[in-house]
Amino acid sequence: MAVTSALIALLCSGCGSWSWGRRSAGPAGLGASNRQDPALSGDGRVLASVVERGGRDTLLLQEQPSGRELPLRHLRRFQPHRSPSLSWNGRYVAVLIQQGSRRLAVIEDRVNGNLLRFPLPGDQEVERLSLAPSGRRLALEVVHNGINRVQVFDLANQLEPDLPAGMRSGGGAPAAAGR
Repeated sequence: MAVTSALIALLCSGCGSWSWGRRSAGPAGLGASNRQDPALSGDGRVLASVVERGGRDTLLLQEQPSGRELPLRHLRRFQPHRSPSLSWNGRYVAVLIQQGSRRLAVIEDRVNGNLLRFPLPGDQEVERLSLAPSGRRLALEVVHNGINRVQVFDLANQLEPDLPAGMRSGGGAPAAAGR
């Protein structure tokens, strides 16, 4: 009985605080108190979240752990934003934008500044997206006639891979030193 009480006390000592090495995302400026849709790059060094700025849901991209805001070239023109996803190093930022009455999936390449759009035919509506860490595939949850389905797009001919340092684009094995 004493062991059970001690175990319960130990387990509940952290209840409600969830302090297992947690760290704040850092200062985020206006609208930071109401963040939603968090996404981390594969290496954990870039955080994307949606905050309200000027009455619109806006994508906020931050370097971790400093909290320094990272610029986005194209996405500020297309708001509101929803459902962000990042590649391994945060080179590619995929997000849903509102264009007129329709949501559209886009990917911004933060290295060369390109914006890739994914218009869908007919009355299909994009609900969510997920970008593969390499940036070579994009999954979209699409609603058509009240039915949800997932479409996966191969971006290998459109985007360079965004891989961890030392990884080859062909096989995924670490590159040999000195090559």
